[in-house]
Amino acid sequence: MDPFSFKTFLLFVCLIGCGSAQDILPEGPVDAVLSRDIVLTTLLTKPDYTAIFWSFNDGIEVTNVATMSAAGLKLKPAYEGRVTLNATNGFLTLKSLTSKDSGEYTINILFTDGNTRTAEIELRVLKPVSGVIIKSNMPEAVEHNSTVILTCSAQGSFLNFIWTNGSTLIVADGKRLTVKDEEMTSTLTIAGVLRSDLIGPIFCTAANNLEKEKSPAFNLTVHYGPDNVIISPASTPQFIRAGSNFSLACSALSSPPATFSWFQNQKAMEVLGPVLSLGAIEKLGSVTKVEDFTCRAQNAKTLRNVPSPAVSFAVMDAISGTKITGPTVTLIAGNSTANLSCQAMAGTVKTTTWLKDGKPLSTSSHLVFAANMRSVIINPLQKGDRGQYTCQLSNPVNTDQASFKMEVNFGPETAMVEGKEAVEVNEPITLTCSAESYPTANFTWKFNGTVTDVKTDKYIIMEAKYKNTGTYTCEAHNTVTGKTVTGSHKLSVKEEGALDEGLSDGAIAGIIIAVLVALAAAIGLIIYCRQKVPVESPY
Repeated sequence: MDPFSFKTFLLFVCLIGCGSAQDILPEGPVDAVLSRDIVLTTLLTKPDYTAIFWSFNDGIEVTNVATMSAAGLKLKPAYEGRVTLNATNGFLTLKSLTSKDSGEYTINILFTDGNTRTAEIELRVLKPVSGVIIKSNMPEAVEHNSTVILTCSAQGSFLNFIWTNGSTLIVADGKRLTVKDEEMTSTLTIAGVLRSDLIGPIFCTAANNLEKEKSPAFNLTVHYGPDNVIISPASTPQFIRAGSNFSLACSALSSPPATFSWFQNQKAMEVLGPVLSLGAIEKLGSVTKVEDFTCRAQNAKTLRNVPSPAVSFAVMDAISGTKITGPTVTLIAGNSTANLSCQAMAGTVKTTTWLKDGKPLSTSSHLVFAANMRSVIINPLQKGDRGQYTCQLSNPVNTDQASFKMEVNFGPETAMVEGKEAVEVNEPITLTCSAESYPTANFTWKFNGTVTDVKTDKYIIMEAKYKNTGTYTCEAHNTVTGKTVTGSHKLSVKEEGALDEGLSDGAIAGIIIAVLVALAAAIGLIIYCRQKVPVESPY
């Protein structure tokens, strides 16, 4: 059929009437990928027809593509080798699609009953999606200050674009975040960019109805900070021990990492870096009063300079070399005076505490502290003043102490002799002499005024004789105080059995009670018997 006759046929068909496309062809358009094959299907099942005509309209002219009739398949020369037509259902197959194949395809069917139906469907030959890439208007951004414009470009037909931050969809709010899509590009604009906007990686996906492609991961550095500038520890004791391993550390959230400088009472210190050591502070001068220390964090990209809260403290020397100075002469209770003085070789002393034998030392009628508590005067010394004296020197950073043992000589006081006053002949006896004294007293014994050879606190007689009866005198002597006291004891030696003790008062009382109880029982028995025995009447 020549072009003229084909056009004449189409005109004839239209004059007769065209069927609905929904009766013959599915709804369009139909999309296909460039260089691939496509089958334009019909909704017919073994139609009884005389001829089927497929034509193509590219918007300029209408061209016959293929005709199926009793004479067989006839193709336009331009479609030979790449078009087939199914004689059973009218399916048209186009191979190796080109962009020129995009347009409107019309099917005309001449049925054997004389009726004619026609339908149209649009074919869109899509270019493959490729070359998806993201580009930025700047290599790096500053938080709050920069407006970032990301452009996603791609090759392909009928493209749609989707932006994601990692796996999270980026949703434009029309204010700070806007998206503008064009035929082959999409632009994401972020005004006043935040660090969280581009945590990333950022992806752009270009897609059409047939395929899609994701861009390579895109990352953009957003510089921010410094934020949350803090010093650790955030609080310190009011006083720091001089020479200790103490330091302050400054930190901040910042990109790039912040640099740090230090200030003492708002005056810049010659210290850089995140750590301020106590050694560095001491090198710059003493800090005897409480002062404020702060750090400042600087960001070279954002040009921000942010101070930290202040940390306040003073530096104090620790107390060391504590020593007590006390009397070096011999001390005698009642005659001597003692002066104890406490001093430290180094450090600042805030409080002084005195202890005696581990317990707090208090003032008394003969003990007085100096106004600064650094010395103690005891006058006169008493025997109870003997003991271990401890001086504790304290300040807020440490406590140091020293001890002094004070020996107070006294006595002897009141010699006493203990022992039996009477023993039987041949019995052993021990007499013991005691006298409170420091140092311990020396003892001498006299018998009836005559000095004996016994020089200990005990006078022992293994077997008493009558001649041992008499007065025993103990002399206690302190070689330091020069004091001597005596005590006496009388002893009587008696014959054997003379000291038998007999019944004790308790035993005698017990016997008396027993006798009385027995007597009462006997009287009671007599009375009972008289009541039971009958008496004959004399009448």
